[in-house]
Amino acid sequence: MRPSNRAPDAMRPVSLQRNVARYAEGSCLVKFGETHVLCTASLEDKPPMWLRGQGRGWITAEYAMLPRATHTRTRRESTSGKPSGRTQEIQRLIGRSLRAVTNLQGLGERQITLDCDVLQADGGTRTAAITGAWVALHDCLKWMRGRSMIKEMPLKDHVAAVSCGIYKEVPVLDLDYVEDSAAQTDANFVITGTGGLVEVQATAEGAVFSEAELTSLLTLARGGVALLVGLQKQAVQE
Repeated sequence: MRPSNRAPDAMRPVSLQRNVARYAEGSCLVKFGETHVLCTASLEDKPPMWLRGQGRGWITAEYAMLPRATHTRTRRESTSGKPSGRTQEIQRLIGRSLRAVTNLQGLGERQITLDCDVLQADGGTRTAAITGAWVALHDCLKWMRGRSMIKEMPLKDHVAAVSCGIYKEVPVLDLDYVEDSAAQTDANFVITGTGGLVEVQATAEGAVFSEAELTSLLTLARGGVALLVGLQKQAVQE
């Protein structure tokens, strides 16, 4: 039995609350159990310098964890002068994931920045951030279309992410911190609504894993992402 008393293929309770940031063009407070992430989408009416004059836009992301998102206070990275390697990796992952399902030509020469701030962490912060950022991006694009800045929605598909792992020799879905810290294998899957793989991150923590075990984790992830995409669809229709 898992510490949370969930079945191996069960997600934590998930919620997606839109329009939580008054001034952002799009926003979503996403909760995967006790992991809470505030995602905002901010529009800038110009692309990055290196992209100017090419007739297309860009989507980028920033990720941060509040000092007391964890059991003990974590020093703000801004005071150290630069983000950590982990933070940079997650920021790039979020940006890649959202660009994978967006027609950048359809944005025009504009940039959307997705800020993902972890309010409370209990495992799976990057997967929650990607899932909530899609909703924030959707609402930002809807805001743009409502003001005739774009003619059509540039989103080509949904995208969501979920963690999986092998905990006490059993493949399980959506690890919380207790499981994540003790898992033999830790994996994150970013998958589109139509089932395309955007990114797979899998690491052996205590013992190597087999191809069959990786396949079992992917099967769990597909089920989890299907649930998350269903919640995204429900959220943006409200």
